[in-house]
Amino acid sequence: MDIYFLGTGAGMPTTRRNVSSMALRLYEERGSFWMFDCGEGTQHQVLRSPLKLGKCEFIFITHLHGDHLFGLPGLLSSRAYQGGVTPLTVFGPKGLKKFIHTVFAVSETQLPYELRIKEIEPGIIWSDDQFTVTALPLEHRVLSYGYRVQEKDRPGKLKFELLQQKGIPPGPMYGKLKRGEDIELPNGELVFAASVVGAPIPGRSVAILGDTRPCDNIVRLARNVDLLVHEATFLEGKKENAHDFGHSTAKQAATAAKTAQAKKLALTHFSSRYKEDEVMEELLGEAREVFPNTVLADEHAIITTT
Repeated sequence: MDIYFLGTGAGMPTTRRNVSSMALRLYEERGSFWMFDCGEGTQHQVLRSPLKLGKCEFIFITHLHGDHLFGLPGLLSSRAYQGGVTPLTVFGPKGLKKFIHTVFAVSETQLPYELRIKEIEPGIIWSDDQFTVTALPLEHRVLSYGYRVQEKDRPGKLKFELLQQKGIPPGPMYGKLKRGEDIELPNGELVFAASVVGAPIPGRSVAILGDTRPCDNIVRLARNVDLLVHEATFLEGKKENAHDFGHSTAKQAATAAKTAQAKKLALTHFSSRYKEDEVMEELLGEAREVFPNTVLADEHAIITTT
């Protein structure tokens, strides 16, 4: 589980940064990736990346501002040309369905795969036997959501030495024990799964936020997460600007990560006014004064949950 950043800028693209989009890569867990936001030019960023749109399972839109949304129609249209024939679900705020249907109706676009559009309400919006996704509203100029992706606990590791001592060869019995099923050996001995499988491995978690000023739901979504992805549109000296436009400073993002007891913080969504590396280092420094385990996202950067 890691995040591949496709766009880390705010408002409009620059020569250095595209607008918002990122991919949560779950290749080992599901053989797919989940995209969060899809600003203008995202499909071009995908072409410059190792991502294949045929592997995109879900798209989560945080809010309906153009720098998070305007790349979606083109990307959906192009997906089939990159091997995307499986169903795709797009989650987002009310109004998302009207936006997509209007663009496709006017342009007479036909998709060769099933597109599912789910307009969400606060709470758990999707779950299966591996993951749960929770969405909560944030504080922005329009309805903006943050998402928490929580992996469910995984079965513990098999105690191979103990299995070998019992004369159990690798094979189907290992699979049964791993699934928590007790087995009976040919000699009649019962082997209880609990005795040969270690403690469950805690699931990993990621919180990915839309545009927001500081609010309580950030902490609720980010409580004890392995990785928090938080906007940092402004330096602390522009705190008033951040509040007026519904954004956060790097220091405010770090404060949220510290309060939530997150393990790692990745900052993104940087104002186009910050073009110099020295300014970005200043932004990072302001965050690290509050929350040392902070990193800056960049185009085509990969940030892990560890």
